[in-house]
Amino acid sequence: MSYEQTLVKTLKDYIKPKTLNKNNRYKKWDYGYNDEHDMVIISKSGEIDQVIEIQNLKIALPKPVNIKKFNSNTWEYTEYPKVLKRIKSVFDWEQYPIEFKEEWYDYIDNEFTRREEGFWFYNKDVPTYVTGTHYMYLQWSKIDVGQPDFRESNRLFYIFWEACKADYRSYGMCYLKNRRSGFSFMASGECVNMATISSDSRFGILSKSGPDAKKMFTDKVVPISVNYPFFFKPIQDGMDRPKTELAYRVPASKFTRKKLETNEKLQELDGLDTTIDWKNTGDNSYDGEKLKLLVHDESGKWEKPNNILNNWRVTKTTLRLGSKIIGKCMMGSTSNSLDKGGDNFKKLYYDSDVTKRNRNGQTASGLYSLFIPMEWNYEGYIDMYGAPVFETPDKPVLDAVGDKIRQGVIDYWQNEVEGLKNDQDSLNEFYRQFPRTESHAFRDEAKQSLFNLTKIYEQIDYNDELANSSIISKGSFQWKNGIKDTTVEFMPNKNGRFKISWVPIFEMQNRMRLKNGVKYPANDHIGAFGCDSYDISGTVDGIGSNGALHGLTKFSMEEAPSNQFFLEYVARPQTAEIFFEDVLMACVFYGMPILAENNKPRLLYHFKRRGYRGYSMNRPDKIYNKLSVTEKEIGGIPNSSVDMKQSHAAAIESYIEKYVGQNEQGYGNMYFSRTLEDWAKFDINNRTKFDASISSGLAIMACNKNLYAPTQERQVVNINLGIKRYNNKGSRSKII
Repeated sequence: MSYEQTLVKTLKDYIKPKTLNKNNRYKKWDYGYNDEHDMVIISKSGEIDQVIEIQNLKIALPKPVNIKKFNSNTWEYTEYPKVLKRIKSVFDWEQYPIEFKEEWYDYIDNEFTRREEGFWFYNKDVPTYVTGTHYMYLQWSKIDVGQPDFRESNRLFYIFWEACKADYRSYGMCYLKNRRSGFSFMASGECVNMATISSDSRFGILSKSGPDAKKMFTDKVVPISVNYPFFFKPIQDGMDRPKTELAYRVPASKFTRKKLETNEKLQELDGLDTTIDWKNTGDNSYDGEKLKLLVHDESGKWEKPNNILNNWRVTKTTLRLGSKIIGKCMMGSTSNSLDKGGDNFKKLYYDSDVTKRNRNGQTASGLYSLFIPMEWNYEGYIDMYGAPVFETPDKPVLDAVGDKIRQGVIDYWQNEVEGLKNDQDSLNEFYRQFPRTESHAFRDEAKQSLFNLTKIYEQIDYNDELANSSIISKGSFQWKNGIKDTTVEFMPNKNGRFKISWVPIFEMQNRMRLKNGVKYPANDHIGAFGCDSYDISGTVDGIGSNGALHGLTKFSMEEAPSNQFFLEYVARPQTAEIFFEDVLMACVFYGMPILAENNKPRLLYHFKRRGYRGYSMNRPDKIYNKLSVTEKEIGGIPNSSVDMKQSHAAAIESYIEKYVGQNEQGYGNMYFSRTLEDWAKFDINNRTKFDASISSGLAIMACNKNLYAPTQERQVVNINLGIKRYNNKGSRSKII
């Protein structure tokens, strides 16, 4: 299967050509969020061209102008003219004659324009746009290896970041990255770039520890600032290379022809106070301050007692005045294992999903999440045009320094994974450092898992490869025409609570039989459901556990997949009654029984009240006569029994060994990664957090109920029937 990238896509004709051309003619496209077309415009010229989508965020790029073609047909660093290198400040510049200044006016003016509006150049004959911030990084930022390379991954990163800056609804970005992606240098470059054009502003740096933040400041921010050309560099207070704070007294002003011709001097130096500093790591870092930019490095590695979630709740307020966002956060990190800070970062990342917004148009965190897979940005696998070499080429291609790339990064990565198969912890660490999917990035340590993690993760990886296929559909169930207790229909809906991988043919839907006025499922030979319910609609903390439902097939001769989970539902609707009805409709639609825990009995009473007691399975480990009064009334299985807990865990373990991960036929057909991840973390001694594991395990037990049926011990009883018995040895029989 050939590799297909999903990071970015071009939206052809997203805007009607007529509308596009008309607004371009009158330069009516304003920088910022455009609610009419639900896109963020990063053009500052009033004209736009392409609309692209990066991680579900639609971004309109500027119209190409003044496209530069370098000799190499790709990006080239332009040497800073030696005569200008000698000029250290605007005060030195003022001493030069007008003729000299006139000679360099266009050069300086162009640099300011590129900084403000971005830069177009031909890359392998394709017009390519980099944002102003990206241009400043490529042309004017000195990093540990000298000048940065042009990389397509960084171009997309900066475009996304520009959209975050332009969008008034966004507090910035939460970037999930791989190691050695260059984020620290890119963030440092942006810090200096913004600070040198801002007055009366504050710029802050945080990292996983105070020393890390300090190191970023002294080793990255300060050198970039020192190496800026004089026309971009403000007058700086104090030492050239400070340890705690960079203070700019006056911002660099854009040179105008008038200033050049009149030799106008910059004398107004007072009251312009812009600083860059760093803080020690803590929940209250920068509390009570106002920041123009907060650089948040290594946010996925904050270990106890430090908590990135608590810190973000505090520092978020430093970026706004009332409801108006006045500053942005550039957050980026790889993730630690979940118990070492990764769990909090994972929550923050998923709370930054641009597809899930509140009524104010903001994500739960306020940030916008971005994940760039490792194959886009792995050193040694980027060609001379900055493009990643995904697949092994037919013949070697050259990288930026002329070395040959003989192998594709995908093959390299898979070989590394293969070599670590027998060392699960090392493999998981490799996944976290160099993730190809979000689930790789948040892969946990293997120490405490009850089940076969190798198989679980094999299946998750396989599912990730199928992410863009149509195997899983989202949707909702509803009664036909809204009339309860008739027939149920499935309605596809991208916001639906149900995930399904199989829909039975029409003839198999809503199969039911009546027995003494009680409804029974007619597809009980095909499969069954397991459910972890809840009884209370609201909770004190407003969170509460989810309700969970899983559907599983057995082996049958019907037109249905064998031994496959076909339905996953993990949600907590606004009321418990909505959940009960959701579960009931699923059972009716598929015509299958349900095994649910009866310690939270409202669901089962809901079934009985509606005439569906026949759908609720009795506990399989007892004969009917041994059931309690309540169990006879509503069915279900208790969760308190140690034997049941063991049987439940053993059921999941057995299913994983047989049907999950790699096997002789290829891969298993368990397509619900959320449940797989729940299995990976399952703790038999603390089951309350694992809703998906509880319900999926009950579904397995329901489909294999014969394994749990009680066995009657055979007893031999001597009964005297009054019949005489004889010993027939010898010539005469004798009575015994």
